[in-house]
Amino acid sequence: MTPPPNSPIPPPPAVREEPSSQLDDPHQLLAEYLDFYRETILAKLDGLSESQLRSSRVPSGWTPLELLWHLAHVERRWLRWGFEGEDVPAPWGDYGPARRWAVPQGVTAEEVVARYRNQCERSRVITAKAALSDRAETGGAYSDKAESPTLAWILFHLLQEYARHAGQLDVVRELLDGRTGK
Repeated sequence: MTPPPNSPIPPPPAVREEPSSQLDDPHQLLAEYLDFYRETILAKLDGLSESQLRSSRVPSGWTPLELLWHLAHVERRWLRWGFEGEDVPAPWGDYGPARRWAVPQGVTAEEVVARYRNQCERSRVITAKAALSDRAETGGAYSDKAESPTLAWILFHLLQEYARHAGQLDVVRELLDGRTGK
C-alpha cells in the first residue's frame, strides 16, 4: 500500500515471514522472527494519517502511535535495561500519568518511528553479540544474576509480545479502513 503524500509513517521494507537463512539456528531464527514482527508493526501503520495514528478505536483508549511508542520502550526495557543492565532513564517512560501508554506532548509521529527503529537496531546489536544461554546482567532490571532470565527467555517474551500487539493492530486497522493481514 502506498502511503498518502503526507503520511507520517514511511513504508517499511518488504515483510516476509519465512526466515531468509538457517532454520536450525535458534539464535538466528529468533532474530529473524523478531525482525519480521518489527516490520509487520510498521506495515500495519503504513499509510495511516496523523489523525488515525493518534486516534483510538478500542475501549481501552490506546492509539496506534502509542502502541509503537510502547514497543520502542519494550525493546529498550528488555534488552538495554534488562539484559545488558544499562542504567536507562525512565525505563517505564511509555506509561503516562493514567498508567497507560502515552506519547509525550510535542513528540511527532516521525520521532516515534525514528526512536522505534533506533531501539530495534540497538536490540539487534545486543542480541547478536550474546549467546541464548547468557543471563541478564545485574544493575538494571535485575539484582541477582543467578535468578535473571536468559537471552533466549527474553527473546521469546519479546516475540510473544510482538505477536500479541501485531494482532491488536490487525483489528484496529480493519476497523479503520478494512485492511487485514500484512
